[in-house]
Amino acid sequence: MAAETNGALSGKVAVVTGSSRNIGRAIALRLVRDGAAVVINGHGKPDQVEAVVAEIRAAGGRAAGCVADIADEAGAARLIATAVDSFGRLDILVNNAALRMEADLATVTLEDWHRVLRITLDGAFLCTRAAQAHLRASGAGTIVNIGGMTASTGARDRVHVVTAKAGLIGFTKALAWDLADDQVTANLVSPGMMDTQRDLSTAPARPKHHAVHNPLLGRRGHPEEVAGLVAWLCGPDGRFVTGQTLHVNGGTYLP
Repeated sequence: MAAETNGALSGKVAVVTGSSRNIGRAIALRLVRDGAAVVINGHGKPDQVEAVVAEIRAAGGRAAGCVADIADEAGAARLIATAVDSFGRLDILVNNAALRMEADLATVTLEDWHRVLRITLDGAFLCTRAAQAHLRASGAGTIVNIGGMTASTGARDRVHVVTAKAGLIGFTKALAWDLADDQVTANLVSPGMMDTQRDLSTAPARPKHHAVHNPLLGRRGHPEEVAGLVAWLCGPDGRFVTGQTLHVNGGTYLP
């Protein structure tokens, strides 16, 4: 990553869940580039968390790592505490962690259902609840939830994933109402058909919905393009935007 910063987020502190790879990593690197200190989070692969922290520090940025299961109440609380203990405050929460499994409706088990909703919805709720007092105290707190295009389009063999991501849309609207009095904004960024490296234990190499959608721009998106929008929402120019779903999909889905 580049060491230079535009200063838009200078002095701010952010937590990005699921930030050891792909879109979460790109978001964390962009926030650091814009001046924020960032807590990198992952679960089950501490070496990936440590690698991103080392990358940021080597470029002159400020970062801390926290390996935690965000869907566990104590884990979510520890993640938020890492930000406050390390940097003295918290201004930005990006709820990115999610699972994108595929399975035919007839074979989806209750365990599968709960596993997906637990990470995507329970994790976002627990992290937000643990962070809300700090975000209120910020004076310019920001929550960005990372959704997914199939929450709007639907998709075959994704009943649990579509449900969880659609739930984040309602969650975002509720947060916008509950936190507005303290100038905390809450928005959802919905990526579609991104060029990422997938963990085959939690997501297929080629999702089925990719076969029925084509971006108008003729290519898949890059994680950095999602990160750019997230950074804008976290910065001074995004302070009058709240409760919204913003799509980053190259024209694949037009709401």
